Amino acid sequence: MLTRSASRCCSRLRSSASRPCFRFSKPQCRRFSMPASGAAHSSPPASSAAMLAPFVGELDKIAPSFKINGSQIRVLQTPSEFYETLKNKIRKAERRIFLSTLYIGKSEKELIATLQQALRDKPQLRLSILTDGLRGTREAPEPSCASLLAPLIAEFGTDRVEIRLYHTPNLTGLRKKYIPKRINEGWGLQHMKLYGFDDEIILSGANLSNDYFTNRQDRYHLFSSKDVTEYFSNLHGAISSLSFLVEPSDSPAGFKMTWPETNSAPSPLANPKQFVAEASGLLAGLISAKTTALTANDQTPADKRDTSVYVLSQFSQLLSPDTSTELPAVSHILHTLSSPLYAKSSWTFTAGYFNPAPSLSQLLINTASEKGTVITASPDANGFYKSPGVSGLLPGAYTLLARRFLRSVHQHKRDSAITLREWKRGAVDDPDRWTYHAKGLWVALPHSQNPSITLVGSSNYTKRSYSLDLEANALIVTENEELKKRLGDEQRWLQEHSVNMTRDDFAKTERRVGLRVRLAMLMVKLLGGAL
Repeated sequence: MLTRSASRCCSRLRSSASRPCFRFSKPQCRRFSMPASGAAHSSPPASSAAMLAPFVGELDKIAPSFKINGSQIRVLQTPSEFYETLKNKIRKAERRIFLSTLYIGKSEKELIATLQQALRDKPQLRLSILTDGLRGTREAPEPSCASLLAPLIAEFGTDRVEIRLYHTPNLTGLRKKYIPKRINEGWGLQHMKLYGFDDEIILSGANLSNDYFTNRQDRYHLFSSKDVTEYFSNLHGAISSLSFLVEPSDSPAGFKMTWPETNSAPSPLANPKQFVAEASGLLAGLISAKTTALTANDQTPADKRDTSVYVLSQFSQLLSPDTSTELPAVSHILHTLSSPLYAKSSWTFTAGYFNPAPSLSQLLINTASEKGTVITASPDANGFYKSPGVSGLLPGAYTLLARRFLRSVHQHKRDSAITLREWKRGAVDDPDRWTYHAKGLWVALPHSQNPSITLVGSSNYTKRSYSLDLEANALIVTENEELKKRLGDEQRWLQEHSVNMTRDDFAKTERRVGLRVRLAMLMVKLLGGAL
C-alpha cells in the first residue's frame, strides 16, 4: 500500500503552503517597562503593561508573534457551539479550507457532506486535510478516516482536494512490524488541531468526531486575523509536504497511500534519518522568533493592537537539534511567576490527561502565586474510561499521577495555595455522560480577577507532547479588558462541574491503583513510548 508515486498532482494545491514563505527580522521590541523590584510592597499596583513586561521580553526571543485587537478572538464554550461554528465557516469559505487534526470520525457523514456541498457550490474553493497516518488508518481495511475522505478526491480532483496522512519517523522496522495497531500510536502522532477557513482559524484541542461535537468538553478559540491564519496555513502546508498522500482505490480499504516526489523529504519509512534532517531544514526557520510573515495583512490600527498572539509549535520528533518553541515558552511563563512580584497573581492549569512533563509540574509548584488551580478529568470523565485493551488502564494511570502531584504539593508546603479539582458531568452509566478533554493555562496578574495570559491549542503538556507528537498552540497576551473577561468566564465555566480533591480522597479504597496499571506504565516507558 505504501508505494512510492511520481505524481505531482498536489503541487498546484500546496504551492506556497508546502514550502512556507517567510523572512527574517529582528524580534519586535514591546513597549513595556519593567516593574521595580520593590513595587509590590512599597508602591501602588504596577500597571498591566509593566507586569506583562517580564513575560513578553523573553517570549519575543522564543517565538513568532502577531499583534491584533482583542475583539478578533472569540471564545467558544460548548462542543455543539464548536460544531455549528465549524460547519458555518465551511459553508461561508470562498477560497480555502485547511483542517489539521488527529483524525476525523469514520461516521462523520454530515461533516463530509458539508465539505462536499461547499466544494460543489464554489468551484474556486480548495480543501486540504491533514490527519495522522496511524490513527487515520487504524480500522483499515474496515471503514476508516482515510476511506471516509478518499471520495472527496474522486469527485473534485487533486487540483482542489488534498488529503494527507502524517507518519512518525519513530515507528519503523521491527517496531512497526510487531507493535499492534492502537498501541503503536504511542510512538508519535500528528496531534495539531488547526481549522482554517479563508482568513479565520479555530485553534482547539478537539478532534473532528461526534463526541467532540456533543458531549466531550474542550476549548475552542476563533481568531479572525489574516496574519495568524496565514501563519498556521503555512505550518499546515509544511507538515503536509512531509506526509503521505491519499488516493482513491478499488482495494478493500478504499484508499492507498503514496509518497510524492514533490514532498520535502524522503519517506520516514524508507529513510527516517534523512527525513528528520530535511524536516529540520524546512521547519526550523518557520518556527523561529526571527520569522515574520511576508506580508502584514491585518488592517487594525497600530494603537488598537492590544493583544499579542505568540504562535507556538512542538515538533521534537522532526527537529535536530530541537528548536521547538512551546516548552520554552510555557516554562518561561511559569518561571516568571516564581518571582515575589507575582505573589498576588493566580493561575489555572488544565489537562484532560493529567501527566504534565516533570519540569512543568515542578514549575507549577514553585510559582509564588497565592492561588493555583489544576483541573483534570475524573476517571469516569476520561475518554479512555472502560476502553478495551491496555488503553482502559489509562484513567488509573492518570489518577496515580494526580495523587503524586498532590503529594509533591504537600511536600513543598503549598497545600494552601494549590488545589486540584476533578471534572465530572453525568453519572457513570448515564448515556449522556460527558468526558473532559480541555487543556490550557490562564494567568491573572496581581490584583486582577481575569487572566491577561492564556495558552490554547492541541498540547497535553506531557513528556509525550514534548518528545513524540506534533503540537500547535497560540499563547495570547492581552491588555484588552473585554477579552480578559471572556477568558475569565472560560476559566470559571470549566470549573462548574469540578470538585476539589485532597490527598485523603486519593487514599480511599476505590481510588487505589492496581499493579496492572503500574506495570503497564513501566512497559510503555521501557519500550520508548509515552502516555
